[in-house]
Amino acid sequence: MKQAISFKLNGKQVTVAINGEESLLTVLREYLDETGTKYSCGLGQCGACTVILNNQTAQSCVTYVDDFKNAEIITIEGLSNNNKLHPIQEAFVAYDALQCGFCTPGMIMNAYGLLLKNPNPSREEIISEMEGNLCRCGSYNRIINAIASASEKMFK
Repeated sequence: MKQAISFKLNGKQVTVAINGEESLLTVLREYLDETGTKYSCGLGQCGACTVILNNQTAQSCVTYVDDFKNAEIITIEGLSNNNKLHPIQEAFVAYDALQCGFCTPGMIMNAYGLLLKNPNPSREEIISEMEGNLCRCGSYNRIINAIASASEKMFK
């Protein structure tokens, strides 16, 4: 039996009829066609599905209805504004902090979550916070440098 749930997605109120205990990742990708958030491990351990849920990072593959109904969610699609990239996205491009790009949306969203709570993180704090996001291409140093650069630009 379908149930209607409502939440704010990237600044807009949405209501979706879902089948039950589906993950936020499934709702985003299958019901709302927001495919920037990636499915990878399905266990909340790789970071590919990271979104911002009520101003905190969340692994959308293990976040279920009771955790996101009536919530405010930001996905990678919601970071840019009027077709202008967010400073974190710009930094990832400038520092070539991606190769295949699969992990990039989750990396960027986790970095955004970090900078929401700590606008001026040290290199060690960036490394610690980003440990939950895996990159098979090994772009970690460029990712760290991009986040540090974005922090400087965002909070001058």
